[in-house]
Amino acid sequence: MSIDRAAMVAGITRLTAEMERQFDALNAADGALGDGDLGVTMTRGMRAISGGVETLPDDLGMALLTCAQAFTKSSGSSYGTLMATGLMAMAKALRGRTAVEASEVSGLAALARDAMQARGKADLGGKTVLDSLDAVARATAGLGDPAAVRAAAVQAARAVMDEFRDRPATIGRARIFADKSRGMDDPGMLAMRGIVEALAG
Repeated sequence: MSIDRAAMVAGITRLTAEMERQFDALNAADGALGDGDLGVTMTRGMRAISGGVETLPDDLGMALLTCAQAFTKSSGSSYGTLMATGLMAMAKALRGRTAVEASEVSGLAALARDAMQARGKADLGGKTVLDSLDAVARATAGLGDPAAVRAAAVQAARAVMDEFRDRPATIGRARIFADKSRGMDDPGMLAMRGIVEALAG
């Protein structure tokens, strides 16, 4: 089973609803280590994307580019910029394509990770969304069955949060909390867990 426009639209619908549900939790997590507006960023971004979902083209690359542009216009936050950067990296790779196989998910997650890492000038291991994307890319590598890919991605997104929870944040605004950030979930990783769970359905 491949991912096409219909599957993308269904994923956007689920993700928009999930970010609405997580609005308060994301703001609270971000308030402990950042600006306290991650829930706002994600809900605004997804509302902007879902508002134009009916006009998304069959070309998945162009569809993702449209989503990236909508997200960028909705928020000027650093996380919003990183999300748009990741979407644009995948959009470039998929331009002209109308379907994507489950076996390509790992490579697409890696593309987003690398683009976001370059944009944010951050390293892996800093307790950020990059670590979540890296975990998903590694966990889904070599898998082709859609159900197996979905399960591996969700498990990885959850497990990496558990792995990093007791580590100190070393990147971004959260790094100023140093050891005080131990035992706290990174807001960006929390958002990515919700994204992966929603997209996996």
